Amino acid sequence: MVQELTSKEFNEFIKKGVVLIDFHAHWCMPCVMMSPIVDEISKKFRGKIKVGKINIDENNELAQKYNVKSIPTFIIFKDGKVADTFIGAVSKEELEKRIKKYL
Repeated sequence: MVQELTSKEFNEFIKKGVVLIDFHAHWCMPCVMMSPIVDEISKKFRGKIKVGKINIDENNELAQKYNVKSIPTFIIFKDGKVADTFIGAVSKEELEKRIKKYL
């Protein structure tokens, strides 16, 4: 299961290594569709990357900080810095391809 983060633990979570963050909301159908894919990615890359989710309704300040205007938005961080951002539902293969660039 992918960790649901709050703004309190966010900075510590993204600080080291490669981290995929899924900015989502429970009412967003594409977000709901992506959830099992994000879970699979988390299992497949366990030990190589960390995966977390941010509920934009509960963590609006983070959504604003990272300019999340549309969801789902995925941000890959490398050592605390934004490495890649992409918006919308994507295939598992596309998500894997984007992550592998940073490993």
